[in-house]
Amino acid sequence: MTVLTLNFNPIIQLTSDQFYQLCTANPDLKLERNANGELIVMPPTGGETGKRNSNINLQLGIWNERTQMGELFDSSTGFTLPNQADRSPDAAWIEKSRWEALTSEQREKFIPLCPDFVIELLSPSDRLSQIQEKMREYMENGCRLGLLINRRNRQVEIYRLGREVEVLDAPSIISCEDVLPGFVLNMQQIW
Repeated sequence: MTVLTLNFNPIIQLTSDQFYQLCTANPDLKLERNANGELIVMPPTGGETGKRNSNINLQLGIWNERTQMGELFDSSTGFTLPNQADRSPDAAWIEKSRWEALTSEQREKFIPLCPDFVIELLSPSDRLSQIQEKMREYMENGCRLGLLINRRNRQVEIYRLGREVEVLDAPSIISCEDVLPGFVLNMQQIW
């Protein structure tokens, strides 16, 4: 299965509320929307990717439960970025004060901000160049730290706000100290 991009802009340009309604009316589809308003239809993940995504969220969840520094979100959560793209990273984290500043209505719909921290795990249906572009988009919209995990090549690309991308080959751990004090992602559980 491959990712499909649909351009309805010549016919209709969806508002954020309309896109949210489209997603809730079609819960069996995983949809994102890029900054140009094009819809991106993604297939569900396979077992290996889903297992690893769960492990990533488990590791983040244990750290977040201990520190109580923010809120953690899974790949089902939509974020409306400042550039109006609607994205759903595989794992995302928002610092507590930013979450608490949102109204209850904002918390119920796609979250109207860019996460402080994101992880994207490259799945077999993903094209590396598209996910790298997505990571740059997160950074351009205020994300402070992002990890792009490429299991096929056993590489991790680390995206930091205002810095060049760092590529690590087969790391056993990734320290996320810059944004998540004390959090170290154990890559042995992900490779």
